Amino acid sequence: MRDYTTEKIRNVCFMGHGNSGKTSLTETIIFNTGILDRLGKVTEGTTVSDYDAEEIKRKISVSASLAPVEWKDTKINIIDTPGYFDFVGEVIQGVRVADGAVIVLSGKSGVTVGAEKSWEYASQHHLPVMFFISKLDEENSDVYKVYDQIKDTFGNKCILLQIPIKENDKLIGYIDVIKEKAYKYEGGKSVPSEIQNEFKDKILEIKETIKEYIAETDEVLMEKFFGGEEFTPEEFKDGMKKAILEKSIIPIYGGSSSANIGTDMIMDAISEYMPAPSDIPVVNAIKPNGEKVDIKVSPDEPFCALIFKTIADPFVGKISFFKVYSGTLKGDSTVYNPAVDKTEKVAQLFTLLGKKQINISKFVAGDIGAVAKLQFSVTGDTLCTQSNPVILEKIDFPEPMIALAIEPKTKGDEEKISNGLHRLQDEDRTFKVGINTETHQTLISGVGEQHLDIIVSKLKAKYGVEVNLTAPRVPYRETIRKALKAEGKHKKQSGGHGQYGHVFIEFAPNDAEEFVFEEKVFGGSVPRQYFPAVEKGLRDSILKGVLAGYPVVNMKATLVDGSFHPVDSSEMAFKIAAHDAFKKGMTDASPALLEPIVHVDVYVPEHYMGDIIGDLNKRRGRILGMNPQDGGMQQIIAEVPESEMFKYATDLRSITHARGTFKMWFVRYEDAPSIISQKIIEEAKKHMTEE
Repeated sequence: MRDYTTEKIRNVCFMGHGNSGKTSLTETIIFNTGILDRLGKVTEGTTVSDYDAEEIKRKISVSASLAPVEWKDTKINIIDTPGYFDFVGEVIQGVRVADGAVIVLSGKSGVTVGAEKSWEYASQHHLPVMFFISKLDEENSDVYKVYDQIKDTFGNKCILLQIPIKENDKLIGYIDVIKEKAYKYEGGKSVPSEIQNEFKDKILEIKETIKEYIAETDEVLMEKFFGGEEFTPEEFKDGMKKAILEKSIIPIYGGSSSANIGTDMIMDAISEYMPAPSDIPVVNAIKPNGEKVDIKVSPDEPFCALIFKTIADPFVGKISFFKVYSGTLKGDSTVYNPAVDKTEKVAQLFTLLGKKQINISKFVAGDIGAVAKLQFSVTGDTLCTQSNPVILEKIDFPEPMIALAIEPKTKGDEEKISNGLHRLQDEDRTFKVGINTETHQTLISGVGEQHLDIIVSKLKAKYGVEVNLTAPRVPYRETIRKALKAEGKHKKQSGGHGQYGHVFIEFAPNDAEEFVFEEKVFGGSVPRQYFPAVEKGLRDSILKGVLAGYPVVNMKATLVDGSFHPVDSSEMAFKIAAHDAFKKGMTDASPALLEPIVHVDVYVPEHYMGDIIGDLNKRRGRILGMNPQDGGMQQIIAEVPESEMFKYATDLRSITHARGTFKMWFVRYEDAPSIISQKIIEEAKKHMTEE
């Protein structure tokens, strides 16, 4: 691969719903550049960009992959992203470093949730967008139906620039609206053809609309347009590029990747109309001291780059993907990471075409590349020069929405599991690992169940360990509902010194969650030196309540009386006596089970509100309010028992067709209903019996 200047580079993110045809389009583009001898197929697991074992097995994309291709004196870095919502982190990585987006839609399915979300991600990053309607050779595909859906959803500035030609319902070619030329495919190659009369008026109408939008980008062109003058080819091309950059025009193309019809036109459009990195004036960054600075995208500026993706390979090691925002990066050089205040040695530079490494001598501003075995740097970090340290904006990943407990199938694999999970966490920033100190479970969190299922599969394939996933235990609490006095006595005589401890303790409910201990002993019935032992005995005891073994909260204990033996009494004896008093007191003081309550904010389109509120009510939730949001969304505020929120992410996605999101956090404990309490107590006793 030869060297390219910043102006000749295009970084394009392919997005869309699952099974819309992104990977097939990427494969066909790679084939058209002469790299491949034959087209691979997703269904056969033979495509370049779906090379991971999980992708081949499941026949879907699960991670973003890079495909750099050369087309008509331009280098196009295609970032092929997954369409399934569990892998949204991969899409966000790709969008973060792209300069334009191609949203792929199926000619049969049309505008889907995945297309809507892709538009949303592109808009958040101010990316120009093109649409590609795929699978137009398949039965029931309808380019005009999808075109109308696109305009209805995204606006009238979405314009069809490529009209498919069909004969007997078979796709045989297309019309290039801009060039006013028709092409038919014969023997796998396109040949010029005559434009049918039925299309001529439509083409003129579209071109007039395009000219009007182009004229809005420049005063000189506006004057020419209203004066009835024709634009020169150069003016038209520059105007198109500017209009697309400003999203005044959203081009729509279409074709068939499997038949390789129409794909060359989207390649031409990317190279001609998508912006080069240098078309973006400046990039925002900050100095380590917080001072804001603007980075000019130029190879002549000091070097800085963003690591946007990491692959953790157990054999090759860590591979870091980066985009150079300014300057030039060469192999065998040293760079600086201001986030950790460390320098990194950059050895051999390369790019990846799927899994194939292609060595590159240097990467200029705007280009995307990779380097292996960086020691300190992770996804989201900036690499720069030590003399000019800057920090580029990090990637804003969504928080995990579902957590499951993980346990080894084979004892002794704990360390291997821990190492594997932490490497996978380096690779996937939407995946989290943690230990619940209360339940002693290792929890893994992700965007959805399929996401975690693939994590488990990767653990087995890459690190040779098998695990089980179970529902996390809910951290319930226990408390008391009435006050009483309880006696505890520990007396043991077995020759020589015995053991003697005797206490009377008053137990009472308390507003504060923390355990409170006091002493009101008169007359020295319990010597002062044993007070700490009594308190320690009680604090050890409250870790496990009498109902189901959960910690006890909202309780106050007051030592009021007791007795001692001048020889046999000891700290241990009084600890045991306090524990005895606790068990009696808890049992007789109307013990109750408390369940954790979480605050939940759910964001959904307005027409799903009834379904969501009904579902939250079924979960014993209390609706606290509703607030309108931008874009026709509504916020539903509720409080729900934590035990009812397990797998809520999956149910919310099902109810709203993946249009809804939510956030939740713990707020307090409340009395669990008697039916729920009884069930929890029975399960806890069963669990303790098994242990």
